[in-house]
Amino acid sequence: MTAPAHERTSDDLIKAEEPVLAHNYHPLPVVVARAEGTWVEDVEGRRYLDMLAGYSALNFGHRHPALVEAAHRQLDRLTLTSRAFHNDRLAEFAERLAELTGLDMVLPMNTGAEAVESGIKVARKWAYDVKGVPADRATIVVAAENFHGRTTTIVSFSTDETARAGFGPFTPGFRIVPYNDLAALEEAVDETTAAVLLEPIQGEAGVVIPDDGYLAGVRELTRRKGCLFIADEIQSGLGRTGRTLAVEHEDVVPDVLLLGKALGGGIVPVSAVVARREVLGVLRPGEHGSTFGGNPLAAAVGTAVVELLETGEFQRRAADLGQILHSGLAELVGRGVTGFRARGLWAGVDVDPAIGTGREISERLMREGVLVKDTHGSTIRLAPPLTITADELRSALGSLEKVLGAGGR
Repeated sequence: MTAPAHERTSDDLIKAEEPVLAHNYHPLPVVVARAEGTWVEDVEGRRYLDMLAGYSALNFGHRHPALVEAAHRQLDRLTLTSRAFHNDRLAEFAERLAELTGLDMVLPMNTGAEAVESGIKVARKWAYDVKGVPADRATIVVAAENFHGRTTTIVSFSTDETARAGFGPFTPGFRIVPYNDLAALEEAVDETTAAVLLEPIQGEAGVVIPDDGYLAGVRELTRRKGCLFIADEIQSGLGRTGRTLAVEHEDVVPDVLLLGKALGGGIVPVSAVVARREVLGVLRPGEHGSTFGGNPLAAAVGTAVVELLETGEFQRRAADLGQILHSGLAELVGRGVTGFRARGLWAGVDVDPAIGTGREISERLMREGVLVKDTHGSTIRLAPPLTITADELRSALGSLEKVLGAGGR
């Protein structure tokens, strides 16, 4: 008989996964058993500072008291009705999320990839019903090096061959242009274009921040060309960059906003398409749906997340602590770090390949009690919970300095 989890070591549990779990991830060799705030603890009781925050799903830290309370309260009342019936939590969630984002209507979903898929469907429907694009000819323009998920449709317009290879045939209707290139975008948009779909900051690519004016240029171009601007803020949104949304750094309001990850507070999967009424209003009963999307538990937690963001506290923390992160990384340039990109509490850090790959640096940091994750090559991402303290952040930067061999401070 298999021993219960609490009686098994990290090595035992890692080995137990090998024959029974699909190998679609290559996790670091740490087995988390408990967490609170910015800290996690493995099955042996070792503590680690979480500098990844579930790829921004844990913007408010692990088990934030207000979010846990909201979930507990709702668990005692009602968890699921399906959308066959109304529930008493959904209207408030939709109203407050629309108000927070400055848009009109909400389509609740579960995962980020679901939000992207839904946004694509809505954009195509809008193109046919409102713009008048001939049937089955709508196109969507996307950026190279994007990451919007890994469903079959989404990898159809990915330039990451690891995500694409072996999964064709691919969904047509997408045009790929270089990121941060308005001229290329202008050339790609034509009368068949339903939407331009972009990440305001490309997360998986290494926290790639476009030039000032790029997002405003995309907004102007899409208005002039008569197509939608869809901003995928699943990683960049909800406080991460020092604003509620990353597009706010350029005072841009997209037609369609895709949200996820932090919207569920690290408790339940919650995502949403938020858009102008003219856009989401094209959907009719039976054309799109989700059994779990907008369920009462998700709506209760999502509402509590919106309440936290309405105070502005977490946006201010990300902006203020982001200055510490930025200055700390700047000190490491030329001392193991070849470059970095940062906005708010989010950074992509390029490590000298002679020192190690991103994976090797992540493993060394893990041994120092700091959890990060690599992306391509020798780049690591830093995205701590917005609840991190200045001292914790400086400690993490000190650990990075140590593993890079840059000497003590």
